[in-house]
Amino acid sequence: MLKRFFFTLLLFSFLSACASPVPEPATTTVTASTPEQLTRQDWWREAVFYEIFVRSYYDTNDDGIGDFNGITQKLDYLESLGVNAIWLMPINPSPSYHGYDVTNYYNVNHEYGTMDDFKNLLAEAHKRDIRIIIDLVLNHTSSQHPWFKNANSDPNSQYRDYYVWSETGKSGQWHAGNQGYYFGLFWGGMPDLNYNNPAVTADMLKVTDFWLNEIGIDGFRVDAAKHLIEDGEKIENTPATHAWFKEFYTAYKAQNPEAYTIGEVYGAGSSVIKSYTGDQLDHIFNFEMSSGFMNSANGGANSGITSAFKFAAQDMPNFNFATFLTNHDQTRSMSVFYGNIDKAKVASFLMLTSPGTPFIYYGEEIGMQGQKPDEDIRLPMQWSNSANAGFSTHLPWRAPNKDYTTTNVEEQLQDSNSLLNHYQTLIQLRKEHPALQTGSATLIETNNPAVFALLRSSENENILVVVNLSNSPISDYQLELKESTLPNGTITSTSLFKTAQAQTLEITSGTFSGYKPIDELPLPNISL
Repeated sequence: MLKRFFFTLLLFSFLSACASPVPEPATTTVTASTPEQLTRQDWWREAVFYEIFVRSYYDTNDDGIGDFNGITQKLDYLESLGVNAIWLMPINPSPSYHGYDVTNYYNVNHEYGTMDDFKNLLAEAHKRDIRIIIDLVLNHTSSQHPWFKNANSDPNSQYRDYYVWSETGKSGQWHAGNQGYYFGLFWGGMPDLNYNNPAVTADMLKVTDFWLNEIGIDGFRVDAAKHLIEDGEKIENTPATHAWFKEFYTAYKAQNPEAYTIGEVYGAGSSVIKSYTGDQLDHIFNFEMSSGFMNSANGGANSGITSAFKFAAQDMPNFNFATFLTNHDQTRSMSVFYGNIDKAKVASFLMLTSPGTPFIYYGEEIGMQGQKPDEDIRLPMQWSNSANAGFSTHLPWRAPNKDYTTTNVEEQLQDSNSLLNHYQTLIQLRKEHPALQTGSATLIETNNPAVFALLRSSENENILVVVNLSNSPISDYQLELKESTLPNGTITSTSLFKTAQAQTLEITSGTFSGYKPIDELPLPNISL
């Protein structure tokens, strides 16, 4: 039998503005964004994103492959979860199952449905104040794209210079074509585009204009952003890549000022994120924060998350980046935790109470598992314990994980202590408190490596986050704020969880020390 993981998840309000009641998880409701929020040009700072692999989400035409109509049918579920933005992995036509080798930038994958199906999904999502962004694969096309087929067959083709060619194969990243060798960083089926050619840029800006203005999406996730333009042996984050994205930023903002772009810069820490953010891309995924959440939840020590916060605060004190636990290229978080739901709850708590815009990978909210190969971290969504996990009445494109009979949405909706209800509760809490969305973040010394504490502050509220990361109750801890950030006086702290009554807090010179909200950080229930 799995040993319970002891943890404490406490949220304390220092100002009365924070003390509003939060619904019980089983009856959590979601308040839609107001029209004013939806028209703000930085709407993504207050968003909670949900990443979907269309092929694996929900099948409505019984062919074993997920489709746009399937996502449309599940919008009520996503709304109840509390997310207000969706990232769709590639939806363009492609010869591969994953779609990261595009053959037509102006159409959708016929296996997922028609363009009208996609437009209907977009319209229904917007009715619910849910934004949709799609993967934009800029770095390369498919080797079956008409541009490449033309360029590969005729050295005098107008598309020859759309790609990077050499008379000799210089390394394993060069691949033999019909007329010379072409550069394909990832593999021969994905020839890199040549952005030193202005015609390529012009064509790709036509693509962004099409999706933003003719179709009406809300933005893009830019795949492999750091690899766009190589400089000799340097193949990532080159000056030319940064220069190109500066022009790209100006161009797509002119097409739609509210459009959002987030770049994949694999492994990015805060210093790299800073180099792209603000004048090139709106956001970059913070991999350091991801590792911090996962390592501290898994290892029971605050060193991972504390280190990540210190780097972020040094380079990007506004915390203007995206956070996540794991994504479609990584072992799923629940597999990292070997099925330990309590560790999964701790990790999600750390992410959803931290600064930055959170991205949730589909199925993460119910604890889906999966390890490499990639197909097995992109398995069908587990909706119920019925055949094929309730994903399809047809044999799925890939069999769902065998644990679907016990790990699924239907079962967890009935369990107030489930991981799913935990996510619903935290997302609702985040949406109700501006300090948890865009507020500043200040690390609190805990004097115990197994306790993590963070002060989130906005104009009208201050919220203290305290987490027991260990596998036992903790009484040997003391919280200390060294920076002067709070008003002086005695504050009556109100617990937003029904776990304990918090002790009053004495603030002197804007700081405090020796504070213990409760004498012992025990194994409480997350319920509110």
